Amino acid sequence: MTDSTLTGLLSWVPPLVLLLSLGAALAIFPLREDRVRTRTAVNLGAAVLKVLLVAALVPVVIDASLRPEFSVPFLPGIDLVLRVDPLSVYFAGLSALLWLCTTIYAIGYLEGSPQRSRFFGFFSLCVTATVGISFAGNLVTFLVFYELLTLVTYPLVAHAGTPAALRAARVYLRYTITGGLALLVGVVWLTIYAGPVDFAEGGAEGVPALAAATPGVAVVIFVLLVGGLGVKAALVPLHGWLPGAMVAPAPVSALLHAVAVVKAGVFGIVRVVDDVYGIEVSRSLGVLTPLLVLACVTILFGSVRALQETDLKKRLAYSTVSQVSYVVLGVALATVAGTAGGIVHLVHQGIMKITLFFCAGLFAEVLRAKSIEDLRGLGHRMPWTSVAFTVGAFGMIGLPPTAGFVSKWQLGLGALDSEHPWVLGVLLASSLLNAAYFLPVVYRLWFRAPDAGRSPGAGGSPDDDAVPRALTDRLRVREPRALLLPALFTAGSVVALGLFASFPFSPLDVARYIAEGVFR
Repeated sequence: MTDSTLTGLLSWVPPLVLLLSLGAALAIFPLREDRVRTRTAVNLGAAVLKVLLVAALVPVVIDASLRPEFSVPFLPGIDLVLRVDPLSVYFAGLSALLWLCTTIYAIGYLEGSPQRSRFFGFFSLCVTATVGISFAGNLVTFLVFYELLTLVTYPLVAHAGTPAALRAARVYLRYTITGGLALLVGVVWLTIYAGPVDFAEGGAEGVPALAAATPGVAVVIFVLLVGGLGVKAALVPLHGWLPGAMVAPAPVSALLHAVAVVKAGVFGIVRVVDDVYGIEVSRSLGVLTPLLVLACVTILFGSVRALQETDLKKRLAYSTVSQVSYVVLGVALATVAGTAGGIVHLVHQGIMKITLFFCAGLFAEVLRAKSIEDLRGLGHRMPWTSVAFTVGAFGMIGLPPTAGFVSKWQLGLGALDSEHPWVLGVLLASSLLNAAYFLPVVYRLWFRAPDAGRSPGAGGSPDDDAVPRALTDRLRVREPRALLLPALFTAGSVVALGLFASFPFSPLDVARYIAEGVFR
């Protein structure tokens, strides 16, 4: 089979993956609540097929260097383009794997809950939008799916229907629509000046000419694009929606932080810097240093705010604010090692953070433990969940041999290679702050006994049955398998990705390949 024939066949894979997720949503919405087996089969079948299809693209794109493309007319002179390139496969692979894990987790978590068909329908639409973002071949296609993601995640944030959930969903919508409008203006403005903007290694055609002729306009457009994307990426001061969204169910929190929304924002920033403006144009315009400083401020701010939170999910939310900006920092360093570090953290942070949210959901679901104090002694009552949480926390701190260590080591190398070696101090300070807000949680899990007269979720008020409750608090409880297995799998992956980082086709290996293409 010739390369052209193979490329033609593979060009149908992105729309097929897109239709797979969309078809799952359309099949799930009309299902009655009691059609549990059918809904589960559709969810898992679509998720497994997506993993297989995306995995099949990896060797073709990396080894054979093929770039299959599918396009349909959209606007005069502008097509909707789905293109397979190393970065698109990288992000699609992350979303495919974590979608499967989150689907298994969500099925167990929502067992017996109302409105499951609505939840899983919008869940699949969310994945549809993420697939479109992953494979978008130009800026307009990216914008269409990026805005779709805003609309279909709103019902997930509001799923519980409580006043707090509805309020958080409205805040989320205000932030993301405002960011979407800024992105829209930037995309339209850039298209007027440079024509249809296709993503390309080293930057899109027409952008260098714009930067040379009217650098002020190019800088303003860059600010609009990154500012619009920075809302979902939770860059300071655009992060305010994220902690409030933690009222959503644990599978939604995992989706927001590790699979879709936050990742879509930071993935878009990588696209703008590397594949729209390009490193050289970005450097000549002087926009990389301010972006680097903003990323550093966000990293430190998120860590400090996480340290102040006593609610577990909110502490994890501020941790996300901090950790996701490592990706922006790596790209803004403008070195091969830094870019590789930022891109690999896209995957590593997603797997580490989804592990922590899976565990937080387990603690809350089984023992109503939601605050940091509620976790006292749960290492003995829920040992496997606590092991998974501990592994995820050590990864976030950056302890070897976890995936987090690999990311931070690579970013450190990038800082030393760059014009900004002071960034190494930011990485060190961030790791110390990570330890300051994660180690006390781990310590409470394993080395603190539950308070007598206080059960998780009880708010610390003693009552008449204090003695029997104190005894009960030391007994091991059943950890639901459907919720536990995804958490153990992702926790195991955190260690495996650290131990086998140098292997072919590992996230680090592919990230280096992508980074080398950016600077080629």
